[in-house]
Amino acid sequence: MKTRGVAYLLFIIVLNACISQKEKKQGDFKILPSPQSFEITGISDLRGDGLKTFFAKNNENLPIVMGGVSHLESVESASEAHLVFGVDEALNLPPEGYLLEIGKDRITLTGKDGAGLFYAFKTLEQLAMDAVEQDVYLPQCSIRDFPLLAYRSVHWDMKHHMEKTDYYYRLIDKLAGYKVNAIIAEVEDKIKFERHPKIASADALSIPEWKKLSDYALERHIQISPLVQGLGHSSFVLKHEEYEHLRDDPKSDWAYNPLDPETYKVQFDLYEEAMAATPHGKYLHIGGDEVHTTGRGSGQSALELQLHWLNKVCQFAEKHGRTPIFWDDMPLKLAEVYGPMFDINISKEEVDAIWEENGHKLMEYLDLFPKNCIYMRWNYEAPQTYGNSKAMNWFSDHGFQVMGATAGQTRWVLMPQNESNIGNIRSFALSSIESGLDGLLLTLWDDDSPHFELYMRGILAFSEYTWAGDKRTKDEVKSAYSHREYSSLPSSDEYGFIDALEEPVAQWKNLFLEGNSRNYLKSNTEALEKLVIDMPDDESPGEWSKKYADRIQNAKATMGRSDTIQSEIETLKKRANRNAHNLEVYEQVNKLLRFSNGALLKLHAYDKAADETERKVALGDLAMLKEEFDGVRNGLETVYGQTRILTKPDNYILDQDHHVHLANQSLSFDWQFNAEILFLKKLEESIIKKITDTNIKD
Repeated sequence: MKTRGVAYLLFIIVLNACISQKEKKQGDFKILPSPQSFEITGISDLRGDGLKTFFAKNNENLPIVMGGVSHLESVESASEAHLVFGVDEALNLPPEGYLLEIGKDRITLTGKDGAGLFYAFKTLEQLAMDAVEQDVYLPQCSIRDFPLLAYRSVHWDMKHHMEKTDYYYRLIDKLAGYKVNAIIAEVEDKIKFERHPKIASADALSIPEWKKLSDYALERHIQISPLVQGLGHSSFVLKHEEYEHLRDDPKSDWAYNPLDPETYKVQFDLYEEAMAATPHGKYLHIGGDEVHTTGRGSGQSALELQLHWLNKVCQFAEKHGRTPIFWDDMPLKLAEVYGPMFDINISKEEVDAIWEENGHKLMEYLDLFPKNCIYMRWNYEAPQTYGNSKAMNWFSDHGFQVMGATAGQTRWVLMPQNESNIGNIRSFALSSIESGLDGLLLTLWDDDSPHFELYMRGILAFSEYTWAGDKRTKDEVKSAYSHREYSSLPSSDEYGFIDALEEPVAQWKNLFLEGNSRNYLKSNTEALEKLVIDMPDDESPGEWSKKYADRIQNAKATMGRSDTIQSEIETLKKRANRNAHNLEVYEQVNKLLRFSNGALLKLHAYDKAADETERKVALGDLAMLKEEFDGVRNGLETVYGQTRILTKPDNYILDQDHHVHLANQSLSFDWQFNAEILFLKKLEESIIKKITDTNIKD
């Protein structure tokens, strides 16, 4: 009996061990950006939400942590701790590197420096989040990690609208979690300038508010540096009557006069206050792109004037302890070597020939190019071209500092397109790594002002490729984006709805318009008559449908696609454990597409009505469009307004809009819907009034 009892006890022990091992299944862990090496050797005894204690080897402060590792208590010895961490400057890793070891019952995190230790914790946060969501134990693993580009900066373009302040803080937390370490804030008039208060927008942040934001970012190893535009892109200053005398062209608010000493007094005042607002920034981005100056009879060439200005502002930046960054396009344009950078079809020999013919135009002024400046080569479409490399090499070969700038958003409406520009982001990141450059900037332009949440996929791709290099394909980055931003639970590729939205969004831009004219509605006094599409003519039934046959066909396809997209978003909203607001923004984009395409199909039904009964039904449907639009607009504004300030201050002065930016065309949020508003007005005047006329006759 005793033997049988022992055997039974052993059986129970083995059975429980087997059950325990069965329960300890391996999870699906996707770290973003990818670690340089990540080796899983088993399953630990640690739960993602069971980490309670820490020991700092050298009395380091616990880094700012979130999620499942945010409630840790210090203990007296490493043997008592779930987490043991420290900084080891002798670690054989580049700056910001770290080691992360998860053993059976203890985690060790070692940073090369403070940033490296911080990033070790950011990686652990992701692992813990995945473990909790999937109800698995943390993996036994070894991670050795470091960035391949030292400076990984994201652009905040604030010229046309502000986000709510708490959203900026949440953005900083998110960027830090994905190991972005810098922000270039294009502030324009969004600082309450004290020396030039007239320039500041009423909704600008004060200098103390900016300092608080900068301090918060630095605690998370992000440096904020300002971009204050000059020589051109200076409408935010020169639109004001008090500063008109500083214009290069008295009729244009675009560019300063580089020969007027007062130009520099104003610019330097703005620079000083912008630097005071961002005290931890290493750089001062001075702009300098897309500008031609007249010279006002000075006899100096456009390139000389550009370099005259550039030297003065670079000397100022150096005097104030900042490294100036300058968009490099104008010297290259003025020397006629610019075009090959964007031409994927031109041969290497043709590029070399263009430089052979025109390169001397740069060499003539070589001594005037400041050496303390970073020449930033921006290329959003074709960074892989030989012409782009040729231009960057010209600067580096002559002893100048070079950095690249790619884009997650250019002039796309409603949302970034071209698969969030992931391919071009990857290309420029990899070429920057291969060329030994220090960093890369991801520009996110507010010109046509999509919601910032929709930039996230491009930002995460930028994080991946600038930190890790070429470890993930485009599709793998999209999958990792969905995993990290929505849920790590097993799923199909619901993130595909983002790509599915791109073509309908591109078609939506001018769906109600003739030609590519949405950006020109404000400036065209005959927009209603000439730019908005025709309405059906009762005297020629069916002719309207023939004229717009392609649009009708696309609208039908879009309506079917829109149904699928809505279903996918709804499924993902139920499954997602975070970032519901992001999905709600995409949902509103889809609803706006659905309204516009549905309206076109209702016009088609009216035009093709077989008899008076069908015509009256179609007319009734058209009469409901204004109410339907008001509902769609209200829903979109409600969702967007959760994080975004939708309107400009009542006393805001719109500038001359030389680059026809949609977001610069009204104080209200009407600019987003100008085409729809005009379409409904034309519909009312030409068709809906028939209801009133018919009712009167009846």
